[in-house]
Amino acid sequence: MRGRGRQHTDTRAGPLMPPMPCGFVKKNWLWDANDLCPAVELSPDRSEVYFHTDPVSESVGTAAVRGEAGFLQGEHFWEVEFLEPPSGLSVMVGVGTSRAALSAGSFQYLNLLGRDADSWGLCYKGRIWHSGSSSTYTEPLYEEGTLIGVHLDMGDGTLTFYKDRQSLGVAFTGLHKVQLPLFPMASSTSPGTELALRLRCCALPSLEERCLSTLARNLTRKDSADLLPLPAVVKWKLKSWKN
Repeated sequence: MRGRGRQHTDTRAGPLMPPMPCGFVKKNWLWDANDLCPAVELSPDRSEVYFHTDPVSESVGTAAVRGEAGFLQGEHFWEVEFLEPPSGLSVMVGVGTSRAALSAGSFQYLNLLGRDADSWGLCYKGRIWHSGSSSTYTEPLYEEGTLIGVHLDMGDGTLTFYKDRQSLGVAFTGLHKVQLPLFPMASSTSPGTELALRLRCCALPSLEERCLSTLARNLTRKDSADLLPLPAVVKWKLKSWKN
């Protein structure tokens, strides 16, 4: 372990750039400190997460952390760096709704992201998980310093993972049907797992998104969208819109 609580810096040469070459702007969301399980600690600036740090009990199960930002619309990209080589049964990166569990029962070591229908995850062993089912997606990811990129496109409903800024292909589809905000997540079963948020960005809003945002801000109640002379699909988007 490099030293829990000490900030690490990204020393790779060159500027951090998203795999999407243009049209994206940086975001600065962090790990959520308001809903942590006991097996998780955050760095002072909440950009790094440390799992199972108790030197006596070490790991007593599976723990997860959630990002403070949830995404219902738009296109989003973020990176998670392995500050230590991943090990144990499972270290995962992915997304989940607010209903996704942040821990498993005592001494339950499992792939927590994707255990049910509320989360989608990639395990460092190269398998993707959702609704309790898994499939082979990529080669295992064993190296310290590996950057796992996550590209969530709520317009297309797709989730794509990257390794060191090289696309691994679409992992999941149909996420636009969830109709709940999806939050960045990470989980681990292994003592001393250390992960760091790196680049976080999102696509500039489209004209449609700007119009929906303006309309939503001026509605007194969400259900008043039904009174507007708009197509049904636009009314649904407006009622689910979060500014």
